[in-house]
Amino acid sequence: MTTIFVNPRERTRFFRFLVVGLIGAFVDFGIENLLHRLFGLPYVLSGAISFICAITSNFFWNRYWTYPDSRSKPIIKQLIQFTIVNATGLVIRLPILKYLEPVITKLFYSLPGNWLFLPPDSMGENVTLAIAVVIVLFWNFFVNRYWTYSDVQ
Repeated sequence: MTTIFVNPRERTRFFRFLVVGLIGAFVDFGIENLLHRLFGLPYVLSGAISFICAITSNFFWNRYWTYPDSRSKPIIKQLIQFTIVNATGLVIRLPILKYLEPVITKLFYSLPGNWLFLPPDSMGENVTLAIAVVIVLFWNFFVNRYWTYSDVQ
């Protein structure tokens, strides 16, 4: 992890990876809401489709912008590796959301209401999601950097 902060090239890649992640979040939330709320697809199906779209978007942004020098590997192999890493990130994320959210929500219910800017259940969900996003961010970055984009110097 220290190479991110010491090596300017790795630091640039990490910040680009963050930007790509934000783009992916917009793709994920936008498509999920469009399919579920506008077209009435079931939540799980629209969420699965939006996740696939976000992974695809992130892959191409990372391949061509974050790691433009990573194209010595065949694109299909790299896409499969990227998908495996991100799907594993989802597997890491789900238990965090399931098991940590009730604990954090309970903590927010114990605080005085005037300290919160959202209802305690919303605070619990959002703080838990933020924790999960940070954990999975580092998983995705490091595994993708050293496996999917291992051909980059």
